[in-house]
Amino acid sequence: MKSYLSYFRLRLLNNIQYRAAAIAGISTQVFWGFAYVMVYLALYESNPSANAPMELKQLISYVWLGQAFLALTFIYKKDSELIHMIKNGNLSYELIRPQNFYFKFYLKLYAERIVSCFLRFFPIILLGFLLPEPYNLTLPTSLINFILFLILMILGSFLVVSLSMIVHILTMYLLDQRGLFTVYSVIGDLFMGTIVPLPFLPRILQLIAKYLPFRFITDVPYRIYIGNLNYTNGFLYILISLLWIIITILIGYVLTSRALKRAVIQGG
Repeated sequence: MKSYLSYFRLRLLNNIQYRAAAIAGISTQVFWGFAYVMVYLALYESNPSANAPMELKQLISYVWLGQAFLALTFIYKKDSELIHMIKNGNLSYELIRPQNFYFKFYLKLYAERIVSCFLRFFPIILLGFLLPEPYNLTLPTSLINFILFLILMILGSFLVVSLSMIVHILTMYLLDQRGLFTVYSVIGDLFMGTIVPLPFLPRILQLIAKYLPFRFITDVPYRIYIGNLNYTNGFLYILISLLWIIITILIGYVLTSRALKRAVIQGG
């Protein structure tokens, strides 16, 4: 365990050096945040009497939360080092190390997301709160909602990494990641609520989303924060998130073990 924690710490220190990338990410996410807010404002103002599934202030807060935590929950994030290692055979070097291959790279992916989020989310959150109405991020509806939001965001961060590990490990079987990551990102973005919040999707897609893990990464935590979901179901959401984390980690671990047993390293 000590070796894994040391590796996690090293990855944190390594990734925290990329401040220029963080600044570029902040400016990009602020731009897209304003773009989404403007679009939603135009839609709501065009038909004020429409029976929308979210209040406008809830929807705008949802947008700013999505931009602030994008680096933590970004579904398409790839580890080029791991993919390159799988494709060129350098995977063999990892097999002789004393750490477990799956959990080592799980911690690596998690550390990268934590650092990226740490460097970006505070300026975006601060800007969101300082903006005038109706462009601003609002406070959570209650202390209970905020606590549940924090717990669900932590669980969501573990879930998105375990899903990402499954997709990375499948590269060992397919040897080409492009199509796999494209399909995964489209499905993930849709059912996470990244494109539009899930309540705005057709009923059939909302039904499908209930049986997939993606909504527990962003949609459920954000809607708890803004009060669009009842906090009385918070304990149930936590249990389901934990269940999905366990399931996806087990799937990833089993896939890794089988892939490594079948791996053939060519060259000399």
